[in-house]
Amino acid sequence: MSTVTTNHAASKVVPLRTLDIGAMRKFEVTCSSCNLRELCLPKGLDDEDLTRVEKIVYARRRVRRGEALFNAGDEFHSIYAVRSGFFKTTILNEDGREQVTGFNMPGELLGMDGIGAGSYHGNAVALEDCEVCVLPFSLVEELGREIPTLQRHLHCVLSREIVRDHGVMMLLGSMRAEERLAVFLLNLSKRFMRRGYSPSDFHLRMTREEIGSYLGLKLETVSRLFSKFQEDGLIEVQQKHVRITNIDGLEQVLGGKH
Repeated sequence: MSTVTTNHAASKVVPLRTLDIGAMRKFEVTCSSCNLRELCLPKGLDDEDLTRVEKIVYARRRVRRGEALFNAGDEFHSIYAVRSGFFKTTILNEDGREQVTGFNMPGELLGMDGIGAGSYHGNAVALEDCEVCVLPFSLVEELGREIPTLQRHLHCVLSREIVRDHGVMMLLGSMRAEERLAVFLLNLSKRFMRRGYSPSDFHLRMTREEIGSYLGLKLETVSRLFSKFQEDGLIEVQQKHVRITNIDGLEQVLGGKH
């Protein structure tokens, strides 16, 4: 079951079942007119099947900057398609420190970690004002059995999550600090390009500290590397705005690992 944030400061949540689902229908969702459909769950569906998928999107939900879409331990009932904005996903380490596990942008799915255990494993927090589409997973499963293309794409998304986790493990386990930041920037570049945005000129929604947490680097190291990349003519940085000026040079930082 999806949840609705009611208190910005405390990120307290209320089960969606306490709301009038019929009333939520006023946020009519049309996957066919969404420019993110080829990145999202309806990818590759024909018009007839796309119309059926639209019926499982119960609502759009707005999440303000700093609010939690869901928290670790919340009961799992829905997955979420990011329609606008940026999220970070986090877990708490054994010593109580927050560890950033990923950053999600429009067209990507959140909440898949809850499928196995029946509860969300981590937290999803908005880095800016966001909007998501709520997809009750029981309906996704039911329709997946009727539409093989939908089920196949869902499996592809799950597979991509596994591959991403393996990539992060390699990133943290075998790469030098400068390689980690280079991979991070190149990955963002490709993801922005897939969405029709500039691959070389973008705004970072996350802080240097959050980037460091994700890459396994100290804040000071991240700041030093941004300065070094700028001095080397690879990027131009102005606060959170980044422009990649030498993408070939940034790839060469990886020493053949890209």
